[in-house]
Formats: sequence, structure tokens, C-alpha cells
Amino acid sequence: MTTHRPSYEGVLDAARQIYGVAVRTPLIESPALNAVVGGRVLMKAENLQRAGAFKFRGAYNRISRLSAEEKTRGVVAFSSGNHAQGVAAAALVGTSAIIVMPSDSPRVKVEGVIGFGGEVRLYDRWTESREAIGAAIADERGSVLVPPFDDPFIIEGQGTVALEMLDQADTPMDQLLCGASGGGLMAGINLVMAERSPQTKVIVVEPEAYDDTARSLSAGERVGHPEGAPSICDALMSPMPGALTWPINRRLAGAVTVSDAEVAEAVRFAFRHLKLVVEPGGAVSLAALLSGKSETRGRTTGIVLSGGNIDAALYGEIVEGRFRG
Repeated sequence: MTTHRPSYEGVLDAARQIYGVAVRTPLIESPALNAVVGGRVLMKAENLQRAGAFKFRGAYNRISRLSAEEKTRGVVAFSSGNHAQGVAAAALVGTSAIIVMPSDSPRVKVEGVIGFGGEVRLYDRWTESREAIGAAIADERGSVLVPPFDDPFIIEGQGTVALEMLDQADTPMDQLLCGASGGGLMAGINLVMAERSPQTKVIVVEPEAYDDTARSLSAGERVGHPEGAPSICDALMSPMPGALTWPINRRLAGAVTVSDAEVAEAVRFAFRHLKLVVEPGGAVSLAALLSGKSETRGRTTGIVLSGGNIDAALYGEIVEGRFRG
């Protein structure tokens, strides 16, 4: 495939590419949440996306562009789960997929990959390199490597989230909050907002121990974070912003972090008041609002509920108030 730089025009093309396959998820509003934060909150419910997360958008945008010859060789990807399930949907375009996943991935995500027809290769996230394993498999099998965020088609596919939000919103957004791991979704959002709504402040939300984007913004260059304890936000544990995503995300207006306890409260709030199942990594923006990490009074805030794939056991602990983060 032709290599190109991620762009707003590419996001528009991605919207055409995924039309009719990806779900146009709703932009919802909750009087209960508005009352709590003292402003309007518009929530993009990507937990209702195909495969349960926004990742399907980028994965399909990338895989659907494979040539007939590339499809015969299959694809390989590395992911904690949501990108994995998106890539496993490669069966939709007639190719196979092998996914390199951490051995501590939530069971629901592993089962999701297998359910889509994907092959799973587990690894130890603390002692092994998923990039090295993925590259070795690609070399051995001749498969096409589909990275979770550092690919222009992935970034542009994720950017369709922001396109839809702007089309669905009945008012301009003062700010937009979104979680980030390697920054693919955030980069796609930034491409769109810079073109269509530059007055909207775009703010990244990260788990406390995985604040590499915040550290990079502070340092003025791409840096990682110290090796931290595991987080319930398994989808947001990338060690460093992507090489392609970081130059785009340098325009971020700010960064905030949230604790596991604050994230658990957001997951519980979504269950009780929004009637939605949202996984921890998908609830960090909601957690930032509920914990007062971002000013919301008198403002219109957009957030992305980016995924809904969570193990039943952990979900039960959280919604029943037994989780201690």
C-alpha cells in the first residue's frame, strides 16, 4: 500500500471506507451527569461500536485496503485486546489474523478475538517485547503487520470518531477529553478538530502510572513513563506515545491523570446512571469529569467512552463497590 502522512483529508476518506461496516455510534447526554458537573457533557458511545470499541474503525480502514495478494498472507497485530478484536474482524475482508496479546489480557477480549476467527499468541508484557514477537511472526509467515496506532490508516480511521461527534453535536464543544495509550485515537481527533473546530480544547486523560503523553507534553519531546504497577485500564498501558501520533498530538491543550479508584467510580456511574457497560480504559474521560480534574461548569464538554470490553468478575466487583483501587 502507498505510504502517506495522516491528514484530515485521509480521515474523510476513511469515513467513506468504513461507511456501512462500522457503527455510527450515538452521541448521548445525561441530565444526571450534567447536574453533577454543572455543564453539558456529550458522550460518544464507542463502547457500542462493532467489537465493543473504537479500534474497529482504524483496523477496518487499514485491513480493507489490503491487496488481493496481501490478503492471502494474512495480518499480524499486537494489542491488549480492543485493537486485537478489531483486527480479528479481518475475516470480514477475507483474510486471516494472528494477534499477539498480553497473558494478562481480560478473558473477554481474548475470547472476542477467537470468536472473530483470530489466532492468539500470548506473551508476558513485563519480560517480552510484543513488537519483536509481531515482527518475527510477520517475517516467518509473510503476514502484513497492522500496528495498534502508528499507522496513517489506523489514525485516520480513528479520526472518524471526531467527524461524527461534530456532525451529531447541536452546539460547539468548548473542550473534548479522550483517553490515550499510543495516541492513535487522539491523533485522529486532533486532525479533525484542528480543521473543523480549532477553538475546542483537546485534552488527554491517562492512568496515573501511564502518563507518557503528559510527560511528553511537559518535556516537549516523546518520552516514556517509569515502569509502574498494573492498572485496571489495560487498554491504556502503552510505554510511550507513537512516533507518528506524537507530532500530531503535540497540539493538545492539556493532560490530566486519574487513579484506578476514580476510574472504577466512573465505570460504576456509567452502570448506574447511563445504563452503559464501559471498560476502565474507556471510562477515563468520564472519571476526569467526575473527579473534578477538568473544569466543566458552564461549559459544553465532549468525551469518548472508547470501549466496553471488561471481564465480568472485575465488572461485578466495581459495580457492587467491592473493588479497592
